[in-house]
Amino acid sequence: MKNIPYLLILSRFITAFVILYLGYYVGESATKYILALMYFGILTDIFDGIIARKAGISSEKLRRLDSQTDLIFWLSLGFASYFLNPELIIGEWHGILLIFIMEALCYVVSIWKFGKETCTHAFLSKMWGLSLLLAFTYLIGFQEAGWAFNLAIILGLISHVDVILIILFLAQWQYDVPSCYHALKIRNGKQRKKSIFFN
Repeated sequence: MKNIPYLLILSRFITAFVILYLGYYVGESATKYILALMYFGILTDIFDGIIARKAGISSEKLRRLDSQTDLIFWLSLGFASYFLNPELIIGEWHGILLIFIMEALCYVVSIWKFGKETCTHAFLSKMWGLSLLLAFTYLIGFQEAGWAFNLAIILGLISHVDVILIILFLAQWQYDVPSCYHALKIRNGKQRKKSIFFN
């Protein structure tokens, strides 16, 4: 039972490279397989946290591993979208560049302040993840961006601002902080430091 969360994270890591392979070498005929792998990856992301909490092994090591695997997983879908339809992705480069800049800022600010990467698993970040799922469904499945892509960009911007505020508000690094509001409460000593609100 205690190994299952790690196996789920490993499966998502491997899935990312399978997605890259299918997008680059197989192309449009692999669209349905890429989508299936995307939804499989999301399920592993949901259940690794649930099982880890049930088994009592939701540690800093596990949460950091989960966060970095998530990053690789979403990047693989972004590259696969580009391989399948480069013109579409290039046409949306402004929004994509903004998200990359915000993601980089989160890492820079966290490493500058705490000496390690961010691992907040905040509520808005989870909402952004759902919007990414929808956006990639449209990008890969229907070869279009539209409102789903715009929603993902907007939520991505908001969620990254929230993460940066969490980092700035916290006096010391910690994982699983639901929002900048909770970070401020932690800083003021009004909430216990280890949150079990999210997986």
